[in-house]
Amino acid sequence: MQDNGGQNSKKNTFHGQVGKVMERVGRQGIQASVLVSFTVVSILVVLLLSLVLYNRFTQRTRVMMTESTQQLMSQTETNLEDYLTSMRRVSDAMYYDVIKDKDLARDSLDSEMFLLYEANKDNLISFALFKRDGSLVSAAPISAMKSRIDVREQPWFNLAMEEPENLHFSTPHVQNIFDASTFRYYWVISLSRIVELTDKGVPMRGVLLVDMNYSTIEQMMERVNSSNSYQYFYLCDSDGELIYHPRQMRINAGNYKENNAQVCEYEDGVHEERFDGEDRLVIVNTISYTGWKLVCVIPMNGFQLGIVSMRIFTLMVILATILAILVVNRIVTIQITSPILQLNRSIQNMEGGRVDPDSVYIGGPAEIEHLGRSLQGSFQQVNTLMDDLLSEQDERRRSELDALQSQINPHFLYNTLDSIVWMIEGEKNDDAVFMVTQLASLFRISLSRGRTVISIKDELVHARNYMNIQKVRYKDAFEVYWDIQEEVLSFCTVKLIVQPILENALYYGIDAMGDEGEIHVKGVKQGEDIYLTITDNGLGMPEETVRQLLVDESRVHKNGSGVGLINVHKRIQLRFGEAYGLIIRSEPDEGTAVTIHLPAVPYNEENRRFLEHGKFENGKWNGEVRT
Repeated sequence: MQDNGGQNSKKNTFHGQVGKVMERVGRQGIQASVLVSFTVVSILVVLLLSLVLYNRFTQRTRVMMTESTQQLMSQTETNLEDYLTSMRRVSDAMYYDVIKDKDLARDSLDSEMFLLYEANKDNLISFALFKRDGSLVSAAPISAMKSRIDVREQPWFNLAMEEPENLHFSTPHVQNIFDASTFRYYWVISLSRIVELTDKGVPMRGVLLVDMNYSTIEQMMERVNSSNSYQYFYLCDSDGELIYHPRQMRINAGNYKENNAQVCEYEDGVHEERFDGEDRLVIVNTISYTGWKLVCVIPMNGFQLGIVSMRIFTLMVILATILAILVVNRIVTIQITSPILQLNRSIQNMEGGRVDPDSVYIGGPAEIEHLGRSLQGSFQQVNTLMDDLLSEQDERRRSELDALQSQINPHFLYNTLDSIVWMIEGEKNDDAVFMVTQLASLFRISLSRGRTVISIKDELVHARNYMNIQKVRYKDAFEVYWDIQEEVLSFCTVKLIVQPILENALYYGIDAMGDEGEIHVKGVKQGEDIYLTITDNGLGMPEETVRQLLVDESRVHKNGSGVGLINVHKRIQLRFGEAYGLIIRSEPDEGTAVTIHLPAVPYNEENRRFLEHGKFENGKWNGEVRT
C-alpha cells in the first residue's frame, strides 16, 4: 500500500509539473500555446518516423550486404569446385585410361604420364604412382626420389591406404620427395587415391598421387579477398586445418587468432559469433565432396561503413525537416490566431477610448463575421501572390540545388578520393596531383560564388575537369573529343548543364562499350543561337523513350548523379524562355546526341545580373534588348 501511495505521489507530481508548464505557456497567449503544441507534436512525430526508417534502412543494408557476400562466396565456391573437379578428372584419366590398361611387368607408364602432365602442367606440380610397399612405379616430370624418403610415412599415403574408397585432398604442404636438380620446392595440395595395379597378371594395390599447384587456389582466394576491405575469406578442411588464410603469416607468428577450430563444426549458412572480444558474422559454405569449408568473416562494425553517408544524410534531413516545421508551424499559428488577436486588440482599443466605436460593431456576431471575411479576403489575396512568387523561386532553387548537389555526390567524391589515395600509395604522385587539381577546379566552378549564370568557357572547363577525373577512374576506357568554336566561349549559359549530359552519356550510353566508347562535344554559333551537342556511340534509345525524357518527371535514375535531362531542360527554359532547351536524337545501337540550344547572349556583368534575377524572352528583358 505504501508503494502504491509513493507511485501515485510521483504521478501527481509529474502531472502537476506538466500542468504548471502548460499554464505558463497559456499565459503567453493563444498564439504561443498553439505554436508550442504543434511544434512539439510535429518534432516528436518526425523523430519517431526518422528513427523507424533509419532502423529499417540499416537492417535492409545488412541483409543486402550479406546477400551480396553470399553471392560472391557462391561464385568462389563454384570456381574452387571446378578447379578441384578438373584435378579429379585428371586423376581419373590417369587411372582409368592409363593404369588400368597396363601390366607393370611389360608396360611402361612414363610416356603417358608425362603427356598427361604436360597437358595440365599449369595447375599441376607432379604425378606419381607408388606400390603398396612405397616403391615408386612412375612419376612426372621428375622420376627420381630422394634416397631417405619413405612415402609410407607421408600423411597422404596413409590416408589413402586407410580409406581406399575415397579420394583424399591434403592441406597445403611442401612437396620434397623428389630429387630435383633445381633444388626448388613447391607448395602443393596432394590428391591421393587407391588404384588397382597389375604386375605379371597379378592384381595389387597402389597409390596414385596428384600434386596440385597451391598457388592456383591461393590466387583465387586473393582475388576474392581483394574485392572488399571490411571482410575476409579463408579456407579450411573439415578438421579446421587452415588451407588458406589472408593473415596466415600473422597466425603462424602468433600475432593473430582465427576461430577455425570452431567454424569447422558450423553448418552451411550464416552464423553470429563473438570471438576474441569482437562480434562477427560468419558465413560458411562447404566445398562438395572435399569437406573443405569456405568461410567469410564480417566484423559487425563493418556494416556501419556502408551506412555512414546515410546516417549523415538522415541527420541533415531531420534538421531540415525540424526547421521547416518551425517555420510552417509559425506561419500556420499566425494564420489561425491572427483574426482572434486582431478582434481582441480592437476590443482593447475600444475600451481604452482610442478607437472610434463606429469602426467596430460592439456585441453583434455580424460585425465579427464581417471582420473575419475582410481579414480572410486580405490574407487570401496576399497568399495567392506569395504562393505564385514562392512557387517559381522554389522551382528555380530546387533545380539549381539538385544540380549543385549532383556535383558533390558523396559516391562520386568517395571514389575520386579513393583513386587519389590509391595513386599516392602506388607512388603515382603526378597522377594524384592531376586528380586533386581537377577535383579542386571542379568544385570551384561548381560553386561559382553562388552564381547560376556563367560563361560557356567556364562551363566547358568544369565539364573537362569532370571527364578528366572519370577517364582516370575508368583507366581511359573511353575517349572524349572536343570541337568548340572560339567565339562560343564568350556567351552566357546556365551553370552545370553540360556535365549531367556527359554523365548520362557515360553511364547510360557507353558504359557497356568496353574500350570502344567515344563522346564528342561540339559547340557552334549559328546566327543568334548557340548549339552545344554531346554525342556518344553507345547503346542508344528507342523513339518512345526519347519522347519521355523531357516530359516525364517520375523517371527513376538508376545511375549517375540523379540529375535528369528534364532538370537541365527546365533550368534552361526558366532563364531563357520556352524557345530554348534540349534537343535529343537517338536510335537503338546508333548512339545518342543531346543538343543544348541557347541564345547568343554575350557574357558580361550586366547581362549576368539580368539573367540571375529575370527571365530572358525573345532576346529581351522587360522590353529592352541587351547585346
